[in-house]
Amino acid sequence: GPRADQWTGKAGSAEEFLAAAGEEDHDGEKADLNQYWYSVHSINKLLAEVRNENPKPLRVAFVSTPSLFFSLSVEERAESAVLDYDRQWEGERGFHFYDFNEPESIPADIQGTFDMVVIDPPFVQEECWRKYAVSAKLLLKEGGQVLLTTILENAELLEGLLGVHPNKFRPSVPNLVYQYHVYTNYDSKGLAEINPEIGF
Repeated sequence: GPRADQWTGKAGSAEEFLAAAGEEDHDGEKADLNQYWYSVHSINKLLAEVRNENPKPLRVAFVSTPSLFFSLSVEERAESAVLDYDRQWEGERGFHFYDFNEPESIPADIQGTFDMVVIDPPFVQEECWRKYAVSAKLLLKEGGQVLLTTILENAELLEGLLGVHPNKFRPSVPNLVYQYHVYTNYDSKGLAEINPEIGF
């Protein structure tokens, strides 16, 4: 895969992340990791939401959402973190290896330090989400915000686990067979509109 140091200079926007990740021929998406990228518009919309909801400097944990983390500017990433299973970013500032099968293995020094967690797991099943919920609670400050994407069928489960509800805006994930929804544990003005890429 690409060397970790290429991300420092190259990413910093959705377009640059997707180009560096090989989006054009999809070799940047790893099917074995169930890795699928949001569209440029959806990345930008989700990041606008993150920026809108958080004070500067951003203190956000991006869990299994490297496309969002690396689309931030290097300055914006300084106080945030990306937790992911894909070690291609190892050595990158803010990167922490994360395996959802070990949901409590969050480094002690970052537990309880984030204003928001942004989550997009590789799987939609309940068992997977239960583990991500454990990690989310460990990462967040008290009263912290949750933003996640998954299928609508998980609404009841996730309301119980993380107190989140689906919003009107739905992200576009071009190579994914499901239609995802964006969930938050707060009321969002920015996500209360339809995504023109999807149109409903």
